[in-house]
Amino acid sequence: MGIFFDPNQEYICASTMESRLLLNHQALEHTLNRLAFELFEKHGDFQNTAIIALQPRGVLLGRRIVERIAELTGVNVPYGELDVTFYRDDFRRREEPLVPAKTNLDFSIEGKRIILVDDVLYTGRTVRSGMDAMLDFGRPIQVELMALIDRRFSRELPVQPDYIGRMVDVVKHETVKVHWSEDNSDNKVTLYSSANNE
Repeated sequence: MGIFFDPNQEYICASTMESRLLLNHQALEHTLNRLAFELFEKHGDFQNTAIIALQPRGVLLGRRIVERIAELTGVNVPYGELDVTFYRDDFRRREEPLVPAKTNLDFSIEGKRIILVDDVLYTGRTVRSGMDAMLDFGRPIQVELMALIDRRFSRELPVQPDYIGRMVDVVKHETVKVHWSEDNSDNKVTLYSSANNE
């Protein structure tokens, strides 16, 4: 099955893991539509609201949410992507250097309502890093959080999402991975569990 990287763990060989499908492509499509409508219902024409996706994994979700809002409602939402590499609290503790992503934020967030987007909410540390990084670009009037998957029993910081695709109960040896296909035809969310529970 290959190898993927969990930012809170080490490299994981998927062939040694048991897997369970949490959301298939159709269920994930319905979830994206629901999240897009939830945002539209609350923010309307997004006149003073912007969406900012957290690098790296929130970006693939953020782009799809913005596209879905445009398709379903005709509203073009201001959108940016934020690198949090140098704001992580484990930045100096890693043996391997972290490679920064690219921040793409070409509008002012001062006085705006901001929706931060990430794919899996785990410990809450990435979101905390994202808020620290965001404040270097201005002071928003309000910040909300969207997470496609909320691992609710894994939190280390008091961070809770305002918009949730799906809430899952996951123990420490389990990993949630969002798979985005290049042609957007086989997107899914999978739960991986260590075969020997170690």
